[in-house]
Amino acid sequence: MHTNAYSDFKASLLEQASELRARIRSGTHTATTSGVASSLLQGNVVILPSEWAGEFLLYCQNNPVACPLIGVSRPGDPTLPDLGQDLDIRTDVPEYQVFRNGERNEKVSDIKSLWQEDFVTFVLGCSFSFEDALSRAGLSVRNVEQGLNVSMFRSNITTRPSGRFHGNMVVSMRPFASADAIRAIQVTTRLPKAHGAPVHIGNPELIGIQDINTPDFGDPVTIRPGELPLFWACGVTPQLALENARLPIAITHVPGKMLLTERLNEELAVL
Repeated sequence: MHTNAYSDFKASLLEQASELRARIRSGTHTATTSGVASSLLQGNVVILPSEWAGEFLLYCQNNPVACPLIGVSRPGDPTLPDLGQDLDIRTDVPEYQVFRNGERNEKVSDIKSLWQEDFVTFVLGCSFSFEDALSRAGLSVRNVEQGLNVSMFRSNITTRPSGRFHGNMVVSMRPFASADAIRAIQVTTRLPKAHGAPVHIGNPELIGIQDINTPDFGDPVTIRPGELPLFWACGVTPQLALENARLPIAITHVPGKMLLTERLNEELAVL
């Protein structure tokens, strides 16, 4: 892409991102972020006290496919300037999930009243970031096509523990015809910071999923005759590790309602 055209393209995307984050801050956008602001990197969010940050950082490093790290804040700092100039993690997620002693408690639209001076924010890559790449490759992404949140499931795939953080992987599912499945693997392999290639293809029971039409998170989507379900590692995985670690308090995004950054997906792609 020509330099000027690229600059104009990115400026247009950043304007979209700024407008959407303004709607999120005002509470007028509380829906899933799947299919919005295409080409911009979206992130899963985990916020926890600094006492636990070292262990959680190692958990991410131990599990780079499920927890691809794209940003970490300084303790007590709600900004992440590398991911967005005006980004404020206390207000810029459509909906937050609060964990207390490992239990999912309230959901809130902002966390200003909950913010602590020792909070550290981790931002992890998200499969929503590769949905645009799939679409540009001529593939139809079913959850986007149907205007739904992606289907997410608890699997029996274990993660590598770190201290008190442990648990099984959560996976997201998108169905494709056989020929399209091969192309989807090729496209997503280039995006390791958005979970990369699928971790499983085909029979969901082999990874502990009993009913493909009843996701643990998100919405059920249509699977047409002859289609293969493809399963990618999902950034909801750390939420299970938070349940098991039983921190006094931790905060995440609600599954499917991501942090929209000002980084382009292609900036983190590999050849």
